[in-house]
Amino acid sequence: MENLSTLTGKYGDEGDQLIYKILNSGDFFSKVDAEQKKEISSKALLPLISERALRYDLTVPFARYVVMNQNALTMPFKRYQIQPVWRADRPQKGRYREFYQCDVDLVGSASLVNEADLIQIYHRAFNELGIKEFTIRINNRKLLMALGELTSKPQDFSTLVIILDKLDKIGVEGVTKELLEKGFNEKDIETLAPFFELKGNHQEKIEILKAQLGSTEIGKKGLEELDKLFSLLELMPEVLGHCSIDILLARGLNYYTGTIMEVICPQAKGSLGGGGRYDDLTGNFGLKGITGVGISFGADRIYDLMKVLELFPNQPISTQVLVCNFFPEAEKRAFELAIQIRELGISTELYPDQNKLPKQLKYADSKNIPFVVLIGEEEYSRDQYSVKNMVETKQERFSRLDLFEYLKRELINKGE
Repeated sequence: MENLSTLTGKYGDEGDQLIYKILNSGDFFSKVDAEQKKEISSKALLPLISERALRYDLTVPFARYVVMNQNALTMPFKRYQIQPVWRADRPQKGRYREFYQCDVDLVGSASLVNEADLIQIYHRAFNELGIKEFTIRINNRKLLMALGELTSKPQDFSTLVIILDKLDKIGVEGVTKELLEKGFNEKDIETLAPFFELKGNHQEKIEILKAQLGSTEIGKKGLEELDKLFSLLELMPEVLGHCSIDILLARGLNYYTGTIMEVICPQAKGSLGGGGRYDDLTGNFGLKGITGVGISFGADRIYDLMKVLELFPNQPISTQVLVCNFFPEAEKRAFELAIQIRELGISTELYPDQNKLPKQLKYADSKNIPFVVLIGEEEYSRDQYSVKNMVETKQERFSRLDLFEYLKRELINKGE
């Protein structure tokens, strides 16, 4: 939980509506006087009955943490964090009310080397997961501000950003319709139109943007940052091959101030991750001038995509050895054996109930357990152990020490 005041105003009007509010404890409505109860909107009622909320993302709480621990942190300070967040959204494919974010952030450095590092992290992570077709879309918030200055309503920059952020969902026609509904005129649409389909490689796009947005101070600064970032990415050709400048990428969060980025994949619904630079988020909590930048992975969407692409093993192995349990006298020995095999670093289960062999073997087969240790009456009387290799369907008998050596050879040394 966070204080509602900590979260409000950081995500834009639409984001604020998606924050899960928590009712105050006790008879909270009794604190609202009679006059307020007569005619009161839900928006006006909210601060009277709710002071806390579930976190919307991990970045704003992180900024609060930095401020609270500023004297204990060595700057620049880096951290990763994997935890659930909540959105009061309508559940649908790729959208959840509760989902996991995996954040990587750095505060205390304005260098664009940090952005290049974060993009490299995206590239490496998706390659390690086996997701090969992905694009890291990159923009700069300052260029969006320069774009806003070219319209007839520069004061409505937040509205412009919110609408542009819907381009992937509602298309050019939908964005045009919403802009006109919000008071932007036909000339504004003509001004924005060339940016809907900006073509070319990153160098060509930067040159086009210099001609169209370089006349403003904010535009000049944004282009300098974009140019510098791509000059760093050029040192990593494999990473650069997955990067694309997208001037209309908006990332509708109010706290972004510079580079913004988002990861998309043709087989995925919605982005797989996103982030950017936030140069004064800590200022909301009383500590000015602490710059920061970070990215987030959407763990649930990535999991969904990996299922679609069949990137998970069909039968992942967790237990490596099953020790069977046939009759009461052997149970204690079987339990002791399972403990000793675990101490070798081998994941081991003891079948908990005394059942017939076919049932225990069926259990091992259904869980894809490769080795089964059998202690029948003959093995018990001779202090020996039979091992059934479920993959090769062969069975051998060992003394205890030889059993340990066999399992180490098959399950540990082979892996090395």
